[in-house]
Amino acid sequence: MNDSSGQIAVNKWIIALTVMLPTFIEVMDTSVVNVSLPHIQGSLSAGLDEVTWVLTSYLVSNAIIIPITGWLSNVFGRKRYLLFSLILFTGSSVVCGSAPTLKILVLARILQGIGGGGLQPISQAILLESFPQKEHGMAMAVFGMGVILAPILGPVVGGWITDNWTWRWVFYINLPAGILAVFLAMLFVHDPPYIKRGKVYIDKWGLFLLTVGLGCLQIVLDKGEREDWFNSRFIVYLSIIAAVSLVAFVIIELKVKHPVVNLRVFKDKTFAAGNFIMYTGFFCLFGSIVLLPIYLQKLMGYTAFWAGLVLGPGGIASFLIMPVAGALMKKGVNPRNLLALGIAIMAYSLFLMSGFNLQADFMSISWPRIVQGFGMGLFFVPLAAATFAYIPKEEMGNASGIFNLVRNLGGSFGVAFSTTVLSQRSQFHQNLLVEHVTPYNPVFQERFAGIMQWLKTHDPNFTSPMKVLAVFYKEVLRQASMLAFNDVFWLFAWFTAILVPLTFILKKPEGEIEIGSIH
Repeated sequence: MNDSSGQIAVNKWIIALTVMLPTFIEVMDTSVVNVSLPHIQGSLSAGLDEVTWVLTSYLVSNAIIIPITGWLSNVFGRKRYLLFSLILFTGSSVVCGSAPTLKILVLARILQGIGGGGLQPISQAILLESFPQKEHGMAMAVFGMGVILAPILGPVVGGWITDNWTWRWVFYINLPAGILAVFLAMLFVHDPPYIKRGKVYIDKWGLFLLTVGLGCLQIVLDKGEREDWFNSRFIVYLSIIAAVSLVAFVIIELKVKHPVVNLRVFKDKTFAAGNFIMYTGFFCLFGSIVLLPIYLQKLMGYTAFWAGLVLGPGGIASFLIMPVAGALMKKGVNPRNLLALGIAIMAYSLFLMSGFNLQADFMSISWPRIVQGFGMGLFFVPLAAATFAYIPKEEMGNASGIFNLVRNLGGSFGVAFSTTVLSQRSQFHQNLLVEHVTPYNPVFQERFAGIMQWLKTHDPNFTSPMKVLAVFYKEVLRQASMLAFNDVFWLFAWFTAILVPLTFILKKPEGEIEIGSIH
């Protein structure tokens, strides 16, 4: 049923719905818990450093499973592994919601990440096989709706559920979606004929090094800023272990006969270039999406709900434009042209964000997000379709696992980069601004006298000039933070813009070609 040559039109869309549902709930789970952490912390009497393991444990186990999904599908059978992942993800979600202690919650989140890690690559591989080559753009549009929209809706949905019910329902909502996904998968998903379970070859060293390397790397990215990066021995040790393990993993995987992750697919220049573009694109996307709520809530005084409303229109824009991109590709539009246009629009939106200020109104902030959303719709769909154009079906699961891992790592590195540079640039601008806030500056003297007079008029108990200095200091911090946000958005804009020439490295998909080898 997964063989596109024998697939009738109605079944393609049933399969699309079947695999999009678990992808959506899994991707949303990476961000839906963030806003619930303070409630979890209070409910389970945990410290701040302890409760963040609720996020880290999920990300680590998720990152380890994603690249070996193709291998696991071959070992156990794709349908069987998909059903196992769905059941494990759904069951562990229920355990998360009912967890009486933080230890049980973290353990359940590890299991949830193991179950959820395989859902994205399997879903993408099934979609690409279920649709003929010329309709891959439309297939990726369906997949992209879940991948792009889910992390944006996650904080909004999580905040609403936490405020109106309890944080436990953030996990319980996975139960009906998971049951429906299991039911649909049992009915409509079948293993393709080339997946034949025979003798199992276990690349023990590859599996071990990948687990250690990605696990340590994800912890470093998640906790690096909080631990002051390389000033922490913990971060230094984990970074060394991650680097050595991953380098050794690459060397071993290129030599063994039956690797757990087949890195030889990178011989295809289109696949290699597509992965680099995906990494950098999501590096900038997730970095900017993380910064926006911080800017809105800390500097502009927005509530979590209103910050979500600013992000929401961008997700809707992506949702609307992705089917259009898929339809244009089906009509023969070169995906490289759509991709180049999408990247240029994304870069433009980030340049707009670099012009934010402390007087910006709601529409001035929302508009760049809408522009970015349109760009993402033209980014993900043609990129995914072009990247997999020359990958054999036998390698589709393996290649999809690598592609999804690269996307997730790009997002993780982008978040770590944005928060670190924001902190450093805030300190830099604060030092520059403080130099001008001195008693010898005529402008400072004038403003100081004006604020003091205002306080005397409006506060009968005003006696201390220190209150005036506190007002100045608070404003210096706000201005320094605003300038830092501008700097980071500006960097992301240039990082995105330099991707435009790289789009022409990608080969144009050649219609209904039969793919039998990696070029």
